[in-house]
Amino acid sequence: MSKDTINNNASFIWSIADLLRGDFKQSEYGKIVLPFTILRRLDCLLDSTKEAVLEMAASLPEETDEEARAMVLTSVAGAGGQIYNASRFTFETLRAQDAGQLRANLIDFISGFSANVRDIFIEKFEFTEILKKLDNAGTLWAVFDRFCQIDLHPDAVSNLEMGYLFEELIRRFSEVSNETAGEHFTPREVVRLIVDLLIANDQEALSGKGIIRRIYDPACGTGGMLSTAEEAMTALNPGLSVDLFGQELNPESFAICESDMLVKGHDASRIAFGNTLTADAHRNETFHYMLSNPPYGVDWKKYAAPIQAEAEELGMDGRFGAGTPRISDGQLLFVQHMVSKMRWDETGTRIGIVMNGSPLFTGGAGSGESEIRRWLMENDWVEAIIALPTDIFYNTGIQTYIWILSNRKTEERLGKVQLIDASGERFWQSMRKSLGSKRREIPDAARAEIVRIYGEYLNGKAGYGDVSKIFDTTDCGYREIRVERPLRLRFEITEQKAKEFWDDEKAAQKVIKSNVSDRFFDALEEHFADMHGEVFADRAAFERSIVEGVRLRKGGTVPKTVLKALIDHFGERDEEAEICLDKDGNPEPDPKLRDHELVPLREDWQEYFAREVAPFVSDAWVDAGYIDGKDREVGRVGYEVNFNRYFYQYAPPRPLAEIDAELKMLEAEIAGLLKEVVA
Repeated sequence: MSKDTINNNASFIWSIADLLRGDFKQSEYGKIVLPFTILRRLDCLLDSTKEAVLEMAASLPEETDEEARAMVLTSVAGAGGQIYNASRFTFETLRAQDAGQLRANLIDFISGFSANVRDIFIEKFEFTEILKKLDNAGTLWAVFDRFCQIDLHPDAVSNLEMGYLFEELIRRFSEVSNETAGEHFTPREVVRLIVDLLIANDQEALSGKGIIRRIYDPACGTGGMLSTAEEAMTALNPGLSVDLFGQELNPESFAICESDMLVKGHDASRIAFGNTLTADAHRNETFHYMLSNPPYGVDWKKYAAPIQAEAEELGMDGRFGAGTPRISDGQLLFVQHMVSKMRWDETGTRIGIVMNGSPLFTGGAGSGESEIRRWLMENDWVEAIIALPTDIFYNTGIQTYIWILSNRKTEERLGKVQLIDASGERFWQSMRKSLGSKRREIPDAARAEIVRIYGEYLNGKAGYGDVSKIFDTTDCGYREIRVERPLRLRFEITEQKAKEFWDDEKAAQKVIKSNVSDRFFDALEEHFADMHGEVFADRAAFERSIVEGVRLRKGGTVPKTVLKALIDHFGERDEEAEICLDKDGNPEPDPKLRDHELVPLREDWQEYFAREVAPFVSDAWVDAGYIDGKDREVGRVGYEVNFNRYFYQYAPPRPLAEIDAELKMLEAEIAGLLKEVVA
């Protein structure tokens, strides 16, 4: 089947949606047309063995259990030994029945399928409810009749061609459903780019006979990434055996993906339904290639308990031992999950995952995000990160990035990470018609250039310094040291400040909780009166004055809580005051003057401090107790990838004469407009 024929079939099926106008929202069209397309394909697929299946079903003893019955009927039905239909109906016989009975007969037809197909239509697509809505709207027969007119038999449309047809329909319905397009559809050119990056330089490894490759997508949506990966790999080697695995949380997307696997002859049981992060359906499995477009910025609060429990109980023996990101974004959880499924044989694994900018830099040293980046970099799994153009996705215009991870780096890439800035104009073109937020696309030539830059490991020396840079993995790391400055306080008890203290409920409560006597209150108030106008530039002297003044007036001792309340209230920071000392005689740090310096990981923090801090702040020091949780050295280690820093290009301001000339032109234009208004 040619591309034109595929498009013609897609256009015919697409046209059926015209029958739904007025009765259904545009975003609901795909939920009706796609299940009907699958149903028609399965009807055609099982047509040649229909009578044999019915005869075998009738001959089976009544006591035959469901499992044995399914095994026998699927073997008779063929179709890869995965499905059968024991209903007396086909699309042809349904068409010959009373139109008023169509809904009931279609339900009978669906109920006759094997359990895996029944689950798709009844539980995931909720197809019986769709049939009810169509019947109530009076359009069920018209829609069904149109589907009867298209031949989707394997003799007319092969599994590969059916895959193309199905993907084209998914693409079209995703484009008109802007509110949910990004949830289950990644632009095809982005998928192709990820796949091409994954198999770059793998032609030799994928060639030969008896080669098997396992591909996995933990958030597979409708299966577009899996299908595209298989297509690209079998194009390199038609004899290659590709096993596809996936898991999807959205019922409708899962149904489409599993159906796609069925119509293409794949083992549909390898596509699992459920939450990958909390219920891994492919536990203990490993894969040669993994790719995914996980949800951006979606919070995982309601799934937090099992994820955090796994992280705490299993540590590095589980999937999330490196750390857990903030509750508002779970992208890096998917990264850890995929790394846990790497193969550690001679073939190894390569991973391609597209994410927004958050995983690059969100979270400071010691945070969950930074610790995950540190884990990836220190294990040398990050091969490349590619910045994509903005406005290429259907439901968001934000910047996105492709991460390529691998545990089989070539020798020249060991200890290195390649950053490619493919966000510039040379890598995208404007679309003639915007599709939701998607206003740009990556043309084939640009995709090929990105893959070449990555595949040939091009950098500035090869003339690609503006778009490709290669760094040591440690260049992305830093050591955050805590810089302290001494606390300096000045004290003066004025009448106003004293009144504020007694009126301050918080301060008064501290005094009351100390269970002090009335005599203490009187003594303290008398001492305040005597101290009016007196200034203390030394905290210790102020404390002595309070303690001695209360004691001399027979108010007793001053509790520490009261003394602290007085210091907090009357103390004011003053650079000319004496340094406050702790009980050991050491300078006490001022929390308000505390600062943090990010020292490049390759540099000695002491040399950095001596050069960058000490000459400008002579009384500063580094808190030696602020240490890293892993290496126990001073300062906390953090990792981030800042594309703006690496690819920033200085643009000099325009000459003042040019700006002045432009302003004069604008003034003249405004003056002309004002004259017209007055006239």
